Amino acid sequence: MKKRTKRFALDIIHLVGELPKTTVGRAIGGQLVRSGTSVGVNYRAACRGKSKADFIAKLGIVEEEADESCYWLELLIEGALAEKQRAELLLKEASELTAIIVASRKTAGSVK
Repeated sequence: MKKRTKRFALDIIHLVGELPKTTVGRAIGGQLVRSGTSVGVNYRAACRGKSKADFIAKLGIVEEEADESCYWLELLIEGALAEKQRAELLLKEASELTAIIVASRKTAGSVK
């Protein structure tokens, strides 16, 4: 997952680098870079959690950031601001990462 979330961050950075240099492109791009790179860094932090509760809490942040990335990618797609196929692949990845983290939080919460 560490490699996967880092790859996601790098792919987001490259996509945002190709967005139009307009007010909207810069605004959405900035938000997407923040949320997309936050997924990996917060996952790494979760892996270093000091307790089970800390791990679960940090995974919650990962979940929120991955879901937020979905939102910004949806705006790029629906607003025709990014190459559709590429943005859709990243949206699929963001959705999968969100689902994996949700499942991980549930599993971690049920382990005694």
